[in-house]
Amino acid sequence: MKKYFITGLLIWIPLVITIWVLKLVVDTLDQSMELVPEQWRTEHWLGFHVPGFGVLLTVIIVFVTGVLAANFIGERLVRVWNELLHRIPFVSSIYSSVKQVSDTLFSSTGQAFRKALLVQWPRQGMWTIAFLTGVPGGDVANHLEGDYVSVYVPTTPNPTGGYFVMLLRADVVELDMSVDDALKYIISMGVVSPSKRPDRPGAGG
Repeated sequence: MKKYFITGLLIWIPLVITIWVLKLVVDTLDQSMELVPEQWRTEHWLGFHVPGFGVLLTVIIVFVTGVLAANFIGERLVRVWNELLHRIPFVSSIYSSVKQVSDTLFSSTGQAFRKALLVQWPRQGMWTIAFLTGVPGGDVANHLEGDYVSVYVPTTPNPTGGYFVMLLRADVVELDMSVDDALKYIISMGVVSPSKRPDRPGAGG
């Protein structure tokens, strides 16, 4: 009985959690329908709400925005829009910070979260996985002696929470592991071991 029950749990738990996460995403994006004029909503011309229509609308809006911003006129408009937001007190500080983070994370040339690291945390002798986010900048770099790197140490099983720390480059170990594999390892609390990659040329002693 115990064997069959555990087998059933192993089938249903991942399925239920996956459905729950997808429903959460769909419900969140469906809220974008509140920005649509009432006469354009599915409730008006179908008589009922169509789940997921907000997701489709969001994808279309984002795609069209990207297409328009990719041409010469669109780039000029985006530049004017950015300059306008940067002139508004308080809004400028929030917008510029968020934009810098998003540009770093999603830009193809950005280096944030491109490397998985092994670091000692929260004390010597205890190890965990972290992600390289860059190097210290501004006045912070003037007060650090040595070669430091900026590191994000995620919590488990929810990697969206974590700690930002600056460590000596010599104290971190760069892993031959993709960011996706590292995230799976963290979310699973170490249960899902990352697959081994073929040895790189010149690797090893």
